[in-house]
Amino acid sequence: MRALPEGVNSPAWLHGESAFTTVRTRHGRPLLPDAHLARLHDTCAFLGLPVPQTVLPDLDILPWGLLRLTVTAAGTFWSHRALTPGLPPVGGVDVRLTGVTVHPQLGLHKTGNYLPYRLAAHHAAPAFEGWLTDGAGHVVDGSRTSPLLELDGELVCPAGGLPGVTRAAFLAGRSHVQRAVSVTDLPRVTGAWLCGSGVGVVPVRRLDGPGVSLELPVRWPQTTDDALVWPADAPATSTA
Repeated sequence: MRALPEGVNSPAWLHGESAFTTVRTRHGRPLLPDAHLARLHDTCAFLGLPVPQTVLPDLDILPWGLLRLTVTAAGTFWSHRALTPGLPPVGGVDVRLTGVTVHPQLGLHKTGNYLPYRLAAHHAAPAFEGWLTDGAGHVVDGSRTSPLLELDGELVCPAGGLPGVTRAAFLAGRSHVQRAVSVTDLPRVTGAWLCGSGVGVVPVRRLDGPGVSLELPVRWPQTTDDALVWPADAPATSTA
């Protein structure tokens, strides 16, 4: 047994009292920074944390990177690392519906209380992503991405989870609705995508879980937007 280091003896470390956002960067330039900072500001206000600093640091000129901004009671902190997920999954990715639920108060926020999302990823393995539900049986979020569905002939953004920045950027100017999506609605899904800073917008090829087993068409978005593409030099096939 070892003594707890003084540096981690704080509510941010011990109880997850922190807020964060993860910003994709391209050649050292943050992408969609205003949207990320606005969401971070809202979460800090909800948690009673300091207002996040908005002047971003000078960054290493990485081909693709992830800038994490973290706010605790002690202030705003940053880290920047290379984003290297490998070649794009041209054939799409697999998703599993897990039995993990989001926190009823924190599900709309990105906080240091991240255990439900880690558990969902663990339960979904080896699938690329695991989806979480709320206490009423609605699909609301992914372990590391935001879900987007084609359901009943329209694009549907499931309500109840984190307001995804990448998903909102992709949906800008596109006809869509945001509404509750029950797990019993999933067999009617005719297309699905995962949206996030780390992956862009990626099509789902297979969705499995209790009460659902679907093979879905793989349709990559037709875009060259650095915030939305798979972060690699080799482009994915664009068919959507």
